[in-house]
Amino acid sequence: MAKKEKKETPTQKRKWWFRFMKKLMLGRYKRPRFVFLGEEFSNGGVILSNHEGTDAPMSLELYCDKPIRMWGAHEMNSGLVSMYKYQTRVYYHEKKHWNLHLARLFCLLASPLTNLFYKGLNLISTYRDGRFLKTLRESVKAIQEGDNIVIFPEDSTNGYLPQLEAFHQGFVALAETCLRKGIDVPVYVTFFKKDELVYVVDKPVLYSELLKECGGKDGVAQKLLERCNELGRMTFIEENVA
Repeated sequence: MAKKEKKETPTQKRKWWFRFMKKLMLGRYKRPRFVFLGEEFSNGGVILSNHEGTDAPMSLELYCDKPIRMWGAHEMNSGLVSMYKYQTRVYYHEKKHWNLHLARLFCLLASPLTNLFYKGLNLISTYRDGRFLKTLRESVKAIQEGDNIVIFPEDSTNGYLPQLEAFHQGFVALAETCLRKGIDVPVYVTFFKKDELVYVVDKPVLYSELLKECGGKDGVAQKLLERCNELGRMTFIEENVA
């Protein structure tokens, strides 16, 4: 009997040392229950999610069964010094409300490890200036190669909240760019319920359909924000879990 060929998994696209690092994190980040309200993830789509600290990104990186590339602030992807400054003041102090001195002390140990991890994660850097065009080009290329682009669009100025206050519209710019290139991306709105360890995934909607429903791109971010919060308020029984 012929030996069954081993199916390539998304994990195998990561470097060997990064796969080893991820195995060490399995104890910290437990496998969530994925609840799919429609089709499961395909390839070449856009996945929108709440952030929930590091738990939502790591749950997708460790347990999503499709290849993904995440958007991340360029400060987290620009070397150790830049990451240390961003982690201490923005991430831990402003978003997670840690004491600034405690954050600085903690990041003396955490930032070198995080910097190494982010190198393996293969993030797509995001910018707040003209360099955002680079983000769009790299993202379109990744979609064309079959990767799903994971974006955490929530406005976390006041921290990571159970009810998201606003969505940044960078993902709309990406979908518009794809559409101009003849790619009508499916958009998946998701919500990670940390306390229940459940990842809710809404049915995918093509971007062109969202444009029709919203009467144009200006209303897309608001509609999907509202839908994301709806997912966060849902409850599920075991039979609905995929």
